[in-house]
Amino acid sequence: MSITVTMPQLGETVTEGTILSWHKQPGDTVAEDEVLLEISTDKVDTEVPSPASGTILEILVPEGSTVAVGTELAIIGDASETAAQPGAGEPDTEQPEPQAAAAPEPAPVAEAAPQPEPAPQPEPAPQPEPQPAAPASAPAAAASDGNGMRTVLSPVVRKLASEHDIDLGQVAGSGQGGRITRKDVMAFIEGGAAAAAAPATTAAPTQPAAPVAPSHADVPAAPARTAATAQPAAPAAAGDLPVLPGDEVVDLDRLRIRIGQNMIKAKQTAAHVWTSVEVDFENVEKVRQAHRSSWKQTEGYSLTYLPFIARATIEALGEFPVVNSSFYLDHGKRILHHQINLGIAVDLNQEGLIVTSIKGADGLRLKGIAREVRRLADKARGGKLEPDDITGSTFTITNPGPFGSFMSAPIINVPNSGILSTDTVSKRATVVTNNDGSDAIAIRHIGYLGLTWDHRSFDGSTAVLFLRRIKENLETWDWEQELT
Repeated sequence: MSITVTMPQLGETVTEGTILSWHKQPGDTVAEDEVLLEISTDKVDTEVPSPASGTILEILVPEGSTVAVGTELAIIGDASETAAQPGAGEPDTEQPEPQAAAAPEPAPVAEAAPQPEPAPQPEPAPQPEPQPAAPASAPAAAASDGNGMRTVLSPVVRKLASEHDIDLGQVAGSGQGGRITRKDVMAFIEGGAAAAAAPATTAAPTQPAAPVAPSHADVPAAPARTAATAQPAAPAAAGDLPVLPGDEVVDLDRLRIRIGQNMIKAKQTAAHVWTSVEVDFENVEKVRQAHRSSWKQTEGYSLTYLPFIARATIEALGEFPVVNSSFYLDHGKRILHHQINLGIAVDLNQEGLIVTSIKGADGLRLKGIAREVRRLADKARGGKLEPDDITGSTFTITNPGPFGSFMSAPIINVPNSGILSTDTVSKRATVVTNNDGSDAIAIRHIGYLGLTWDHRSFDGSTAVLFLRRIKENLETWDWEQELT
């Protein structure tokens, strides 16, 4: 009994994936739970195990193709059983019938059958007839090898042939050893017998011009689309680029291509506006220094400003729910997210940037947030992220401050309505008001928070009030009790 492997649901919000590589090929044996293929969803690569042991009878989706969840990817079965299963448990007497159907096919070599098809064009019909004589040899060869081909016909191929009343002896197989694949049957269905015969005429590129209609049916729609998505940077050859003497042309990796595509999409979608505030982090700094050693000893890493900022931001999102929303102009709708899934941008050692998602961040205190930030950052840099780790964020924070930034205006992580940038905190001389109301010059830890927001979703007053709320939280909260 054969088993069909389908595109798995790799995350709650994942709807499609790209086939990166097949670890097995048709004819190979595979054990249950052995890695069968590798799939990419957005920026995460996932190894998919085989659901059963058996022989790979057919691979239905080539590498580089992007397909929806539930799409049939491969057929696994017992090669020795397929010969005895021409259909769904049908008797062995079914096998001679396709061969008998294939036998009459060489008989009308006089082209009696092809003539009725071009009946609307009686004059061109006599000229193409000598050309199908060559393709006819391809089905004839297939028919002569019929037993071998039938032993590896997948249930999908049989089902399509049955549903469309197709004589498989007329279909030229493009698979290994002349095996007929689903793509071959689909091409035959879309373009008729002439389309199925067209591959055999590739040696004479000027001849296929005669059958006009099949020229569009020779290439299935899905592979044509996925070929474009699989190699988005390929069309521009080095000779087409403005290369100067001494320049080096380097292929973009898949992560960098994906980042580029996402950034362009975000800029073309959201109406980007940037607003910033200055924050006195002295209150945070005192608590951070007081717990610096004990935190490092207990947790194994340093207590940075980021968990404090994230905690203050989560509270502000609760007060301004429109900022924690997704905006869909084409639908005339917005989604107000009553749970806060905080996105945290993680730098992958200057090789790319990925946004991880802390689910239910509004249910965490400072310690929990710090631990989640660290856990997801470690998974990202170790290449162990799962699809759910990077999907579903409702608001994002990016943290270029440790690299020395002064002010940053990041691109929104669409469909979020905003992204907060946390820049470098440094000692500066600033004016402070003493308890008695007098002013003084003091050295304080000062930094800037920048908010890039989508003007389609809300307006400047909301953006400023939201930032001011974060500023007040950072400057006035009792952070000591958050760490006890």
